[in-house]
Amino acid sequence: MTTLADPVPGGRPGEVERAGALGGELAARGVHGIVLAYVDTAGVGRVKTIPTAGLASAVAWGVGMSPVFDTFLANDHIVATDVLGSPDGDLRLYPDLDRLVALAGQPGWAWAPVDRVTQDGERHPGCSRTFLRRVVADAAREHGLAFKAAVEIEWTVGLDSAPAGEFVPAATGPAYGATRQVELSAYTAELLAACAAQGVDVDQIHPEYAPGQFEISVGALDPVAAADRSVLVRQTIRALARSHGLRVSFSPAVVAEGVGNGGHLHLSAWRDGTNLHAGGARRHGLTPEAEAFAAGVLARLPALTAVTAPSPASHLRLKPSQWAGVFTAWGLETRECALRLVRGTAGRRAEQANLEVKPVDLAANPYLALGCVIGAGLAGLAEGAVLPEETTGDPARLGAGEAAARGVRRLPSSLAEALAAFRRDEVLRAALGPVLADAVSAVRQGEIDAVEGLDDERVAAAYRWKY
Repeated sequence: MTTLADPVPGGRPGEVERAGALGGELAARGVHGIVLAYVDTAGVGRVKTIPTAGLASAVAWGVGMSPVFDTFLANDHIVATDVLGSPDGDLRLYPDLDRLVALAGQPGWAWAPVDRVTQDGERHPGCSRTFLRRVVADAAREHGLAFKAAVEIEWTVGLDSAPAGEFVPAATGPAYGATRQVELSAYTAELLAACAAQGVDVDQIHPEYAPGQFEISVGALDPVAAADRSVLVRQTIRALARSHGLRVSFSPAVVAEGVGNGGHLHLSAWRDGTNLHAGGARRHGLTPEAEAFAAGVLARLPALTAVTAPSPASHLRLKPSQWAGVFTAWGLETRECALRLVRGTAGRRAEQANLEVKPVDLAANPYLALGCVIGAGLAGLAEGAVLPEETTGDPARLGAGEAAARGVRRLPSSLAEALAAFRRDEVLRAALGPVLADAVSAVRQGEIDAVEGLDDERVAAAYRWKY
């Protein structure tokens, strides 16, 4: 479990001593440096690094970082809100010792996610990890709910020897094909070994649909730990690829046409150790609370896409009839629905049943995405929301009248349309708080402006190696 308490200047009781001991253990294993990792509003992983001997000091007093990164774009340009985007001020990065791990794919380095705290020791309102931790804690206190979550990771493997900026698939075998698995067998075997060494339980890893594409599915954890795990696994995938002469992209659209990389969220709500998505009296075993939660997510999907599909490249991926989930529809294990109820295998449904949110990609900050999805679900719970009629098959094939009767409509087809929906959504903005909500809005607008006038190919190229 992840620590749900905020960092404290000087360290929580026993924490500095623990950090000193862990630092000594890491040094004895040949670890020289620690990566302090977080994800910015644009979905880009940012880091600072410290020598292993500095871990105790970092846990006690943090490591400095400018708050300006809250309004960085993927291209490293800076936008501003009324309180963010200035060169003024400083924050402290506090590593979470519960998530500290030696990096199997980067010998000599360890890794830890951080919370960002003000110089006065207060929560930084722009910290997405702190935001998710607060949402989880509030759900436990106000509703008695806990959550299990996992983030699917799809990535595309290219040759590092390709001309600068270009993508050349490193595997030529067919989708889901044995040929492709053999072509990159050494790389993926090493990835499995690295995940095991880092304590990441892997459910499956396989070739995916697009050229050079693979997917890894990992075990569920509490939402903060699940977001941490997503960041850690991507760091590992990328590092191992370089050691094999490969280069990876998590961009939603590595090229303009075809199927892109997704980052589907899996989420289940629990109370007193019982999964609310199984064993209930509503459709497909849902309890009334689980149905209301799912209905809350479904109702706010247009606004959520500004958080879950936050890049101009995201909307090159979000196309009908490509399993991206681009309609406000839900269904039982229906891969074209934006919200997919996964029941699990007979005999294991009490542990496996969950919701899959499909219009999500890995340009999304996983802390923001999970926090906003949970916030939308909790709003549905408070409203006593009910799911509409479920959809089977491809929603794109519904006639206009039937689609309207079911409430099935196309999700935003551009980032500008998604941003407009987000700006109108009071629930999501309230959950984020004004500072973080305004940062999301400003960064999305900045990304829109950055690609103005570019065709699809140039948009794909602009974000190909950013995530």
